[in-house]
Amino acid sequence: MLIKILSKFGLPFLVKLVSSGLEKINGEVAQKATAALGDVSDAIAKQEITTKELQVANNHMEKMKELENDIDKNTLVTIHETIRQELGAEDKFVRFWRPAFGYSVALAWFMTMFTICYVIVTDKMNAEKIINALVETTSLWSVALG
Repeated sequence: MLIKILSKFGLPFLVKLVSSGLEKINGEVAQKATAALGDVSDAIAKQEITTKELQVANNHMEKMKELENDIDKNTLVTIHETIRQELGAEDKFVRFWRPAFGYSVALAWFMTMFTICYVIVTDKMNAEKIINALVETTSLWSVALG
């Protein structure tokens, strides 16, 4: 994602973006980094860093974006090839495991939410504990839904 931002807006934008984020951190290292990025930003503003040097940096970022896009494209090609092979398989389990998993996750999610809502409505005194307990299942659901 960083490469996409860089290729769209360039190095000066990145310097300002990172600097503004780091200045909100109280740590010594973050403050030193903020000062260093401020120096870079000042050097760009005073044209101590030439336009040609900035263009070289931006070209490098564009090349990195191209490489990242190639990786994404190769990943998608592999995923599509895998799914095509699964759909064309003779074994029914291989063909239908993805939809079956999806439906089972959806059913489990529905049952969980229904149960949570029912318990919250019928046991208002413990609603806070129940909602906090539900938060603990975030990692479980993130894996299943991912």
